Amino acid sequence: MPSPLTHPRLADCRRLFLRNYEVMINIGVHEFEKKGEQRVLINVDLFIPLAESTPKEDHLQEVVDYDFMRDTIARRMALGHIHLQETLCDDVAREMLAHPKVRAVRVSTEKPDVYPDCDAVGVEVFHIKG
Repeated sequence: MPSPLTHPRLADCRRLFLRNYEVMINIGVHEFEKKGEQRVLINVDLFIPLAESTPKEDHLQEVVDYDFMRDTIARRMALGHIHLQETLCDDVAREMLAHPKVRAVRVSTEKPDVYPDCDAVGVEVFHIKG
């Protein structure tokens, strides 16, 4: 996947990010996965136009608060069991992209404990508002 950082529609944007946010979540399609939570790492990049995210008075309401990313993930997790990482990524990305200041979003999830012979298995999505 080409880097969103080079996309021409994002040249006037600031990137906010949440890195390796570790959550315990009920996710998976296998029966053993439905009986308990798994560790999932979530990464988010929000691309916000500088005109919408450059504070003039150094006040939080002038920018997108980092809590928005964590709260959006928490709301999705509260809905209950998720079968697929794709669903989790799509749902979180859609909610974040609905924010009026957000022009684009990249969300990835990783399950680091699935296989002993690799760091993680995961999914990533990237969307720009039309």
